[in-house]
Amino acid sequence: MDQQGTKNFGAFIDRTGKAIRHKYLKVFKEIDVNITTEQWVLLDSLYQNNGQSQNDLAAQSFKNAPTVSRIIDLLCEKGLTERQRFENDRRRYKIYLTLEGKALVEKTYPAVLDLRRQGWDGLSDEDYENFLRIINKIFDNFNGEK
Repeated sequence: MDQQGTKNFGAFIDRTGKAIRHKYLKVFKEIDVNITTEQWVLLDSLYQNNGQSQNDLAAQSFKNAPTVSRIIDLLCEKGLTERQRFENDRRRYKIYLTLEGKALVEKTYPAVLDLRRQGWDGLSDEDYENFLRIINKIFDNFNGEK
């Protein structure tokens, strides 16, 4: 507890997030993959379910739509994704991995799986369930749900 009698969990969450992003970027550089962690999240989501709308990608990545749109712009510029209009709605797009994007994800996956294992080393499935329960409760507390 801090001097005010509260728990400063936000600093620990921030510290952990920074450490994760730093490690991912370091490993991406080592394997010669020129993407950010934010770009990776969208590429991974598309690899799992190609042809999603930008809104679906935003929901799955917990990012707002304008941020996702900017990330997709960069991924399209890199030739990793492409936008295709919905058949009956010319204002909306589905996002697809290109062949180059799919190859990059497949090149990156072994390193990402190693990072995930490293991050959870020494922790159990029960620890994971507790982690999700706690982090989701904190999220709900800040979104007005009790």
